[in-house]
Amino acid sequence: MRFHVVSVPHTQVTLEYSACAFTEKVRKFCIMMTSLGHEVYLYAGDQNVAPCTEHVPCFTEEERLAHCGGKHFIEAVWDANYGLWVDFNRRVASEIRRRAQQQDIVCIIGGTANAPLERELSDLLVVEFGIGYPGSFAKYRVFESYAWMHATYGAQTPGGAAAADGRWFDAVIPGYFEVDQFEPKYEKDDYFFFIGRLIDRKGLHIATEVCQRLGKRLIIAGQGETPKWGEYVGLVGPEQRNAIMANARAVFMPTIYLEPFGNVAVEAQACGTPAITTDWGAFTETVKHGVTGYRCRSLQEFCDAARNCDTLDYHAIRKHAVENYSLEVVAQKYDAYFRRLLTLWGDGWYSLDPDKG
Repeated sequence: MRFHVVSVPHTQVTLEYSACAFTEKVRKFCIMMTSLGHEVYLYAGDQNVAPCTEHVPCFTEEERLAHCGGKHFIEAVWDANYGLWVDFNRRVASEIRRRAQQQDIVCIIGGTANAPLERELSDLLVVEFGIGYPGSFAKYRVFESYAWMHATYGAQTPGGAAAADGRWFDAVIPGYFEVDQFEPKYEKDDYFFFIGRLIDRKGLHIATEVCQRLGKRLIIAGQGETPKWGEYVGLVGPEQRNAIMANARAVFMPTIYLEPFGNVAVEAQACGTPAITTDWGAFTETVKHGVTGYRCRSLQEFCDAARNCDTLDYHAIRKHAVENYSLEVVAQKYDAYFRRLLTLWGDGWYSLDPDKG
């Protein structure tokens, strides 16, 4: 198969931007598809570390910096009618058109900011390949969790969830991680870890209150105002993040909103570390209560989870993460999905395996 993978204009596809879930999804998607022998054409900035058949630069570092306007990259505007998005979409469409063949698949990750690409490339299969954001729109969509797929269908259907129908050629494929980037530790230090945006809806205040009540250390990483309590280490790169995460008794991710996926909860498990989360959104799919972590609905439950997390089997936690979310496993899920999409060039829903009838 042939894939045209489109990145985003506020980052480069390098490890320097590992804090951007969109960029990391692009980089790791390229790893998966090339590992299966597919052709991958990557449309991104002028810097790239992702393996691909061809890297097609569609903006310069100078343009990226101007687009971000001196702010942190996660604060960049996402709008198809704004600044670099206009030029980026135009350049990407032109470059894809130069390379496109029938039955090629275009993979986008920018939500409605990439909408012009579906209009310009309507003769190709345009897929939003990792939806964990509001405002998805494409004819073919891959969601990061069933929770987010259902929430999206309900929100986008006049009349709400009760009036929503399913869509045959959408899919749910979870987030994914590189096994060798997460070295597990089975002897834990006596501290807890919170990593994420330092906003109320990510639940930092819950992690703080639990650790204060239990008299436990809380190490905090992420972008935002310096917390008034806890050991704040600022923004951390992959190596420092993984070291802190692997040695923690547990990682807090008590997100208040409906988490579309929540990479941190899976990354913690990849380190053999329990995840302590809320009991809704994607966590109902990614955290096995009492096995790989705890899902909680009250302060008492959060405190009990923190007290009991060291009774869980760290080896089993790591094993579960590898068996469900490693690149090798998830690559096969994508491969099967895209092969199903390609039946649209034939009988589509009516396609039958001649060996099965």
